[in-house]
Amino acid sequence: MTGLARDGGLYVPEHWPRFSEEDLASFAGLPYPELAVRVLIPFVGEDIERDTLRKIVRDAYRGFHHKLIAPLRQIGPNQWVAELFHGPTLAFKDVAMQFIGPLLSHLLTERNQHATVIGATSGDTGSAAIEALRGREGLEVFIFHPKGRVSDVQRRQMTTVLDDNIHNIAIDGTFDDAQAIVKGLFNDSAFRDERNLSGVNSINWARVMAQCVYYFSSTIALGAHSDRRVNFSVPTGNFGDIFAGYAAKQMGAHVGDLLIATNVNDILVRCLTTGRYETHSVIPTISPSMDIQVSSNFERLLYTAGGRDAAKVVSQMDQLRGTGSFVVDNLGLSEIRKDFLASRVDEATTSQTIGRLWSENGNLIDPHTAVGVAAAHERSDDLSGPTVTLATAHPAKFPAAVQEATGIEPQLPDHLSDLFEREERYDELPNDLAAVKTYIREHTAL
Repeated sequence: MTGLARDGGLYVPEHWPRFSEEDLASFAGLPYPELAVRVLIPFVGEDIERDTLRKIVRDAYRGFHHKLIAPLRQIGPNQWVAELFHGPTLAFKDVAMQFIGPLLSHLLTERNQHATVIGATSGDTGSAAIEALRGREGLEVFIFHPKGRVSDVQRRQMTTVLDDNIHNIAIDGTFDDAQAIVKGLFNDSAFRDERNLSGVNSINWARVMAQCVYYFSSTIALGAHSDRRVNFSVPTGNFGDIFAGYAAKQMGAHVGDLLIATNVNDILVRCLTTGRYETHSVIPTISPSMDIQVSSNFERLLYTAGGRDAAKVVSQMDQLRGTGSFVVDNLGLSEIRKDFLASRVDEATTSQTIGRLWSENGNLIDPHTAVGVAAAHERSDDLSGPTVTLATAHPAKFPAAVQEATGIEPQLPDHLSDLFEREERYDELPNDLAAVKTYIREHTAL
């Protein structure tokens, strides 16, 4: 419910639940919603009855446009993509956000509470959160996106939702600026309590928890077992989607190597190569959801892979805020490298990969997915066995980049075909925490 912990840190489970080989065998053939219940129930415990959780999960995935929710498509020898864009807003964020919507509603109703939900978006989180939370009683929703740094489709998917409880704000800055504002709001304890803040960014553990499920579904579908593991190439900026793969691996899923695929905003690649995590200026790219320097969920990995030393992580985060960098010690770096590889993909290669997949097999992919596919191709000699790239967005969300690479203009699905004819509504604010607080107070009732 809270998202960010009161001391500014991120929540992680005290220990990872572990599924046995017998458990995993029993998962085979289950519909995705039932698999989700099985994977999520250890984290839920007795807070929500199993039948209630099952109803929440079924409600969450009723609006998806593919029965399998996260279907696999083969794109080459030992190469697959997991299509995670069949939800209502055409992005992988729907898989978690459509679950969080009814989950929050259930908890608020049960506790007779209201909440102010806040979130920063580099493009997809915002629309997924808005679609999941629009019109829900007891919730006021404030989503911040970096002005001019999301695609037209991404922006309109947010700003054309006119429900009274939805508030879209364009921040004059980068995604990192918007994300810093969200953290600043949470770290103001008085304001946090005054407005009963809740978060929907991947800093909220429930987001990561729900994303673990498609790692289980993918490995099971490909017949993975203890001697045959499936690698994953994950286009990532904020590190939440790939941390979910790490979590699934700790829980017993037959996950092999996890390949961090980044665009030219390559802080994670540089860190895994040198051990130094150092921010640079954000470079706008054709994969804008990855135009990030501060990868919030990397903090979770530093903690879990670094011996669960909270004091060390606090020190590293203090250094990052103070100097823009910190160093991962050799022990922590070697632990991280046991599970993770990293690869940087430039703009030309991203575009070429979109074109190559179209010409080879008629598959249209968006630029973020292309970064993942290109990284998997580049590191194929280092990846033993099948590799699944997470296809994080529908190609129609980034029509200009796809058309430039293929000559084909991807079409929006029927339920979004009139998107560019809909009325837009949003406000612009400076990159200023005080201004945002004032705005939220003016647009919520106590």
